Amino acid sequence: MSKSTFGQLPAVTIRADDGAQATITLYGGHLVSWRTSDGQERLFCSRESSLDGSRPIRGGVPVIFPQFGARGTGMRHGFARVATWQLSASGHDDGAAYAELTLTQTDLPEAIAAAWPYAFSLRLRVAVKESALDLSLSVHNTGEQAFPFSAALHTYFVIDDLGQARIGGLQRVRYSDETPQDALQAEEMLQFADKLDRIYYQLPGPLTLQAGRHALRLEQQGFTDAVVWNPGAQDAAALPDLADDEQPRFICIEPALIQPDTLAAGAGWNGRQHIEFIQE
Repeated sequence: MSKSTFGQLPAVTIRADDGAQATITLYGGHLVSWRTSDGQERLFCSRESSLDGSRPIRGGVPVIFPQFGARGTGMRHGFARVATWQLSASGHDDGAAYAELTLTQTDLPEAIAAAWPYAFSLRLRVAVKESALDLSLSVHNTGEQAFPFSAALHTYFVIDDLGQARIGGLQRVRYSDETPQDALQAEEMLQFADKLDRIYYQLPGPLTLQAGRHALRLEQQGFTDAVVWNPGAQDAAALPDLADDEQPRFICIEPALIQPDTLAAGAGWNGRQHIEFIQE
């Protein structure tokens, strides 16, 4: 592990024995770069993203907690992605490099802490080896009151062309989007024409992403749902932290716990995601 910077943000970089590496900023506990052992960057991060801590980073893997989107009365997508985390551990395990970061109530800015009256501890573990990335998010209620929470790992994958992207594993899975009623996906492979924003509930198994020469497999535990998102050309044009030519170059597939779970005093929850490139 080495200390580094990403833009103006303090960061840590971990390197596996085979050359795979990842960079995580302390701001947001945000995984901003993942390179497989062949040196290829696998995550998208906008070149227009603010990298000074003034606003959330556009790209990488934002940590969503304790609220998803605007589904609640708190900060959109929660405070974890704009708080400063602490590096708690790093090292090597069976050839993989890993880092663990933590966030507690005492790490929050005063205004955010006042709006979230519950004691908690988050732990994010990032591990890389060869062509695989493992992410683990743990939530622990360290207080005396139960609290509700949602969580997600809002992963931005870099791709060559959105029009070539195909996602498998979602056939007959219930989803919601901007239409009034939920639906079941009929197609074996989800394809993209322009904007897509769907929440898929209760995934039955792994997903696959095929995008040109690339194919990867995504497995998750603890996270019951998945969000698939690309803003489309029109909505992307309104995003100040996304360059005009970047919208077709990424797709978000995020493991998520959408419906809030209630965590009792002293209880814990853990969500995991394993991502592996299976074709190049």
